[in-house]
Amino acid sequence: MTGARAHVVEAREVVEELYRTESRRVLATLIDLLGDFDRAEEAMHDAFAAAVEQWPRTGMPARPRAWLISTGRFKAIDSLRHRARFDASLAEFARRLEQDTIDPLDWDDERIPDDRLRLIFTCCHPALPPDAQIALTLREVCGLTTEEIARAFLTVAPTVAKRIVRAKAKIRDAHIPFEVPSPTDLPERLDAVLQVVYLMFTEGYAASSGASLIRPTLTGEAVRLGRLLAELLPDPEVLGLLALMVLQESRSSARTVPEGDLVLLQDQDRSLWKRDLIAEGLALVERALASRRLGPYTLQAAIAAVHAEASSAATTDWNQIVGFYDVLQRVSPSPVVELNRAVAVATRDTPLAGLALIDAILSRGDLQDYCLAHAARADLCRRLGRRAEARASYAKALDLARPEPVRRFLTKRLNALSEGGPA
Repeated sequence: MTGARAHVVEAREVVEELYRTESRRVLATLIDLLGDFDRAEEAMHDAFAAAVEQWPRTGMPARPRAWLISTGRFKAIDSLRHRARFDASLAEFARRLEQDTIDPLDWDDERIPDDRLRLIFTCCHPALPPDAQIALTLREVCGLTTEEIARAFLTVAPTVAKRIVRAKAKIRDAHIPFEVPSPTDLPERLDAVLQVVYLMFTEGYAASSGASLIRPTLTGEAVRLGRLLAELLPDPEVLGLLALMVLQESRSSARTVPEGDLVLLQDQDRSLWKRDLIAEGLALVERALASRRLGPYTLQAAIAAVHAEASSAATTDWNQIVGFYDVLQRVSPSPVVELNRAVAVATRDTPLAGLALIDAILSRGDLQDYCLAHAARADLCRRLGRRAEARASYAKALDLARPEPVRRFLTKRLNALSEGGPA
């Protein structure tokens, strides 16, 4: 390879690395400057294409992010002027954009804003449907393609594309502001953002359907978003959610066997748990708890921390876990929290005590269509030797289950009971 050719390849590799690390930040600022998602995305790609063409000749600029933002802005102005032949309003917009905006090349590094937080709040605006919030966040904040998002949610790319297009149109037509909410509105809006990230992680951690229990793309992107939020807005519940996700993610390698079958928490090989993630999660839990603002994510993270600190299932402090569930039920009451507390009580006290709590939930009509409620009841009946009840509950859980690993697990338990051997 000649020296010139090597120089071009090296410059291209630099641009590709910058795209991986900086493109979402460049895009967020261009959305702020240009006021339009599609226009900003086109400008960003034009800027990176210009970098590939120019940097081998001119060398990489001293402040590449500012160069990319500035170049994207000028590319957008040129594009607007070109299209103004067909739409006179674009000429006026191009003129205002050129006159009213300071060239980002004139900013020093400290003045280059990190607009990703504003982008997250815009993508998660409550005016958008939840599925559109998730799709738009994955696309614009995380940089996933529509095909990658479709694969993660077991749907087709055109469906995802339609959601994203409609979400962008809603933001444009409703004039949804590209901003971090005011202090008055922040708590409610932050809850919506955290819910989107949590739903994203949950779908990746325990897929609602399909052949695999875990979808690493979704869990990885949710954790990455959580880390970004914690960096930009270190609210206790942000730290709590990140801690919860990191601690759950630490067990990912032990949650299935190589063939994909489910391994319950008490049966997992804890030597496979990732100690670096556990250390990170425990430190985050401590920071969140120190605030004395015990929100639902912080309390769930505290429960996960108790599991993470136990060297074995037998040494788990179930009394502490039940205590955290008691507080969680007061802070954020729900039938699912009540169910999880019942399972913890069954382990701390007796299966009969836990079964009475689960039966009370089901008798109210709550969680009748929730697979895990019937699976938990089946397990407690099995442990109590009430085989007929266990079979009926396992059959009900199997009827509701969608992910194939969960269906295989329930089928094995049901078959063991039906064959009369040890369950």
